[in-house]
Amino acid sequence: MNLPEAVRQAQARLRPHVRETPLDYSLAFSQMTGARVWLKLENLQQTGSFKVRGAIHKLLSLSSEQLQKGVVAASSGNHGAGVAFGLARLGARGVVFVPEGASQTKLEAIHRYGLEVRYHGTTGDDTEMYARRYADQHRMEYLSPYNDPEVIAGQGTVGVEIAHQTPETPDAVFVTVGGGGLISGIGSYLKSVHPTTRIVGCQPENDAAMLASVQAGEIVKIQARPTLSDGSAGGLEPGAITFELCKRLVDAWVTVSEAEIRAAMRLFIESQHQLLEGAAGVALAAFLKSSRQYQGQTVVIVICGTNISLSVLQTVIV
Repeated sequence: MNLPEAVRQAQARLRPHVRETPLDYSLAFSQMTGARVWLKLENLQQTGSFKVRGAIHKLLSLSSEQLQKGVVAASSGNHGAGVAFGLARLGARGVVFVPEGASQTKLEAIHRYGLEVRYHGTTGDDTEMYARRYADQHRMEYLSPYNDPEVIAGQGTVGVEIAHQTPETPDAVFVTVGGGGLISGIGSYLKSVHPTTRIVGCQPENDAAMLASVQAGEIVKIQARPTLSDGSAGGLEPGAITFELCKRLVDAWVTVSEAEIRAAMRLFIESQHQLLEGAAGVALAAFLKSSRQYQGQTVVIVICGTNISLSVLQTVIV
């Protein structure tokens, strides 16, 4: 697949279904760091997350027969909400499997769109493997949150919007990485139109499976610890196509501590007067941690989602 071209086609296909989210100049973060900082506000997207782009794009690629049989997804919340939103629009059915302990705020969003939710496993890896087996056994279509070219192309439409919204070529784009679908899509498109733009992968120190895999040269399992970035938590399934894409497209990696994520989230809430979830805080924290090298440059930070529970929010703002 020619991924940049697939992303361009996905942009046209998705236009009736998702929002073109704002790219806002942040005076506060620009003054704070000496860079020209732009925030890509996917926290204002349908369902409160970029994930809806990939989910709907995959659903639109399915035949009516496939949709009639139903679809299966595995998700910590945001991908499930995107699938639920898309199925509701298309009048199709499905089921989403979530790990025990998944964010209740994100699960409530899935329920609102009428998608059936079932629990399995305690980690994203366990949930994904079970969901795939369930889909095979019931002859249903499995919708991966990241390991699918159609999903990656849908996520990459964030990059199309960044390219035409930014008044000058971005010197760097900071993107939180979980399974790698978002950064693979954004990176493939932006590198095709702005080859000099640095694509920066951002992960929490407590759960940086993609970085560990890239450093090892193969997909590896890590001992993950709890993180505010529940939306990016979890390992990579064997053979994930995003692994090779991240190896090729990501120019730099930054990991951040839980304290750094929390501080970045608090700064965003105070300065931008909007909410964001932990995964979005990771990209912002990574930029703040490395901002000295970007002074005088144009930087875009993808604020990937807003779905945070009140209980977690309280731990951030107190």
